[in-house]
Amino acid sequence: MRQDTGNTPETQTNDLGEIEKIVSLNRVAKVVKGGRRFSFSALVVVGDGQGGVGFGLGKAQEVPEALRKATERARKNRVQIALLDGTLPYEVLGRFGAGRVMLKPASQGTGIIAGGAVRAVMEAVGVRDVLAKAIGTNNPHNVLRATMQGLLSLRSAETVSALRGKSLVAPRK
Repeated sequence: MRQDTGNTPETQTNDLGEIEKIVSLNRVAKVVKGGRRFSFSALVVVGDGQGGVGFGLGKAQEVPEALRKATERARKNRVQIALLDGTLPYEVLGRFGAGRVMLKPASQGTGIIAGGAVRAVMEAVGVRDVLAKAIGTNNPHNVLRATMQGLLSLRSAETVSALRGKSLVAPRK
C-alpha cells in the first residue's frame, strides 16, 4: 500500500484493477463503566476508473477489519455513472443532509479541482477534469453521499433521447 502526500486520501490499486481510496478513518469511543472502549470506523470508495464507483462504511475493533468491511460494502454498492470524455456531461448539484456538492464539467487538462471526499470519488470513478465545491458541511460522510447523489442524477444523451422518443443526431457546423 502506498501513502499519498498532501491532502489526497490514501490510494491503493488491488489485484482486480480497482482503485480503492480511504476517505476517512475515525477512532470512536464508547464510555462504559470501566472506562472507554475504542473502535474504528472507515469510509472507503472503490472504483474501476471507467464510470463504476461505490462506497462503504465499515466498523470494527481493529483498523484492518474496518477497512476490509468498508471495501467489501463499497464493492457491493457499485453503480455505473454516465461520463463524457473524462468529465461530466453537465453541471449538477448533489444534496444529502446538510451537504451540498456542486460538480461542474471542465475542459481537458484542468484536472480534478476538488477536495477530500469529492476528490476521492472523482479519482475512483475515472473523471480526469472537473470543478467541484462542497457547500454547507465538511463532514466526509455527508459530502461523499451528496457527491454520489449528484453523480447518480447524471443521465447520458442516449438515455434522455430514448426517454423522449427522439433520435440522437450530431449538431450541424
